[in-house]
Amino acid sequence: MTSPFIESLRDDMRLRGYSIKTEKSYLEWIKRYIYFIEKRHPETAGASEVKAFLTYLAVDRKVAINTQKVALNAVVFLYQKFLNRELGDLGFTLATRQRYLPCVLTMKEVAAILAQLDGRNKLIIELLYGSGLRVNECLRLRVQDIDLGHLAVTVRDGKGRKDRQTLLASGLRQSLADAISEGIERQEKDNEKGVGPSLPTALARKYPTAYRTYVVGRHYAGTASPLDRLGPF
Repeated sequence: MTSPFIESLRDDMRLRGYSIKTEKSYLEWIKRYIYFIEKRHPETAGASEVKAFLTYLAVDRKVAINTQKVALNAVVFLYQKFLNRELGDLGFTLATRQRYLPCVLTMKEVAAILAQLDGRNKLIIELLYGSGLRVNECLRLRVQDIDLGHLAVTVRDGKGRKDRQTLLASGLRQSLADAISEGIERQEKDNEKGVGPSLPTALARKYPTAYRTYVVGRHYAGTASPLDRLGPF
């Protein structure tokens, strides 16, 4: 069971519009900090404890410098944003652990992985690789974010809460068109049962019957596939 203090922290982050990923990361580091100060309330600690915590991460835990920076950002949020207390100049020990170059798969290795996949899982990995999407960005894609005509994908609310547009691999046109058609058919069957897809934020409350009036189904009505509207390519 989560403590009231952690829940109030979570609520504060959501009011400020922090992403879910940042929220989870910050809460995890704040919990670690609280355990480091032997479960005392953060109000009873301050700059010296924060400095000791960050030095501990660098010296004893030997974390990477970027990991230490995330921990610092989390604790700074705790004190300066949530508790309204300035920490001042901490003067902690910076992590110096060597950073290694990432291991990048060759095209043959990627092809070998894709050859072991099929269906939805294969399409997801192809989108991640071909369009440079993060996992959450790919899983949140909607039909309106995919432009089969211009071979483009629009990412909504990506890293830093920013939208961006990226390229869509031409080889995925047919697979995505089939997936859209299957989605329309599935939604039609769900609508007959009085259910539909979830809507983001508070739209489900504002438009409780919106799932029955899907634009995609009307937009592609009378066509065998979304690709039929694009012409030859």
